[in-house]
Amino acid sequence: QVQLVESGGGLVQPGGSLRLSCTASGRTFSSYDMRWYRQAPGKEREFVASIRERGGSSSYAESVKGRFTISRDDVKNTVYLQMNSLEPEDTAHYYCCAIFALNLYWGQGTQVTVSS
Repeated sequence: QVQLVESGGGLVQPGGSLRLSCTASGRTFSSYDMRWYRQAPGKEREFVASIRERGGSSSYAESVKGRFTISRDDVKNTVYLQMNSLEPEDTAHYYCCAIFALNLYWGQGTQVTVSS
């Protein structure tokens, strides 16, 4: 069983930045593929970014490329999502997801609101 706890969300003005964190339980964090998803009110959950196990390759949704950066610290069992140049369209509940042994594990999420 993998438990995930997200943090770092909040209210930010357009053009601002936030860094989300997701800390995972377990001794094999470096073996997890990690992803961030988001869900806006009335919309389906959508992929945001991913990073492969052991700091492997990363990928991004087109809508966040060049603005968001995913990274991981396997010593701290934590994955990060650095979000720059935030837009009102980025407003959503952001979820961390771990993929391990063909299972998906989800955190409770953290709210990001971009508004002036």
